Amino acid sequence: MKWNNYIKDYQSYLRIERGLSKNTIENYSFDIERLCLFLENNQIDVSPVKIKDETVQQFIYSVSKEVNARSQARIISGLKSFFNYLVFEDYRNDNPLELIETPKTGRKLPDTLSVEEIDALIAAIDLSSNEGERNRAIIETLYGCGLRVSELVALRISDLFFEEGFVKITGKGNKERFVPVGKFAQRYIEIYQTEIRTKLNIKKGCEDTVFLNRRGGQLTRAMIFTIIKDLAVKIELKKKISPHTLRHSFATHLLENGADLRSIQLMLGHESITTTEIYVHLDRSFLKEVMHSYHPRK
Repeated sequence: MKWNNYIKDYQSYLRIERGLSKNTIENYSFDIERLCLFLENNQIDVSPVKIKDETVQQFIYSVSKEVNARSQARIISGLKSFFNYLVFEDYRNDNPLELIETPKTGRKLPDTLSVEEIDALIAAIDLSSNEGERNRAIIETLYGCGLRVSELVALRISDLFFEEGFVKITGKGNKERFVPVGKFAQRYIEIYQTEIRTKLNIKKGCEDTVFLNRRGGQLTRAMIFTIIKDLAVKIELKKKISPHTLRHSFATHLLENGADLRSIQLMLGHESITTTEIYVHLDRSFLKEVMHSYHPRK
């Protein structure tokens, strides 16, 4: 089977033409590799150009026994994308997943933190260490600007426009947006830059990176997850949180205080307003308050 060649071409397409991140490309590739493993285990020798609908349906059926509906939907979506690419490149005339329905998963609303819980997280940071000042700036930036963790670790000094009150963010698909930066985030970034970062032995290639590890290199996504998880344990927070929880809290708190969805969409960098609606859940009391405040027949 010549799956590897097609997969490599597809990965190049995702990287160059669609501008997807390394992590996203790896997730797409994993779905295809899982199909390849199924074919190998069942001794089905067929190329991606010749594979039939029935074979793919057998694979999806086997997957449905192992994973939940959300994971199954992700796998189907990933494979549809791959075969759509093969159709686009004239390797195939049809997509073998065209008639396969994606299972309904509903909307999973992630936990959000209250302002008091965010304050407690920040208060738990040990500011006696160099990492403490950095971590405070990180938490304030994630929450104050609503950034994805990948956007935070890639943030550059040359992206900071504090006089204008903005930071320039390079998001998914290398799309740039300007996000307002609050006074708390700005203040703590400046403290970290002047008091801590200047003392580091900065590695080559990281001179323009805002947040660095203690060895002067770029922070990883995993490090940010660990920082937040450790703080949650420290304050005995029962919720399961991640860097994305701060992004979700940013959007939720803006909406609850009167911001419109379109503005939040622009700040989060969502292509579709429906994505923003998924992130931003409302309790019924807030909806009732909006109704009474703004509807002419309240």
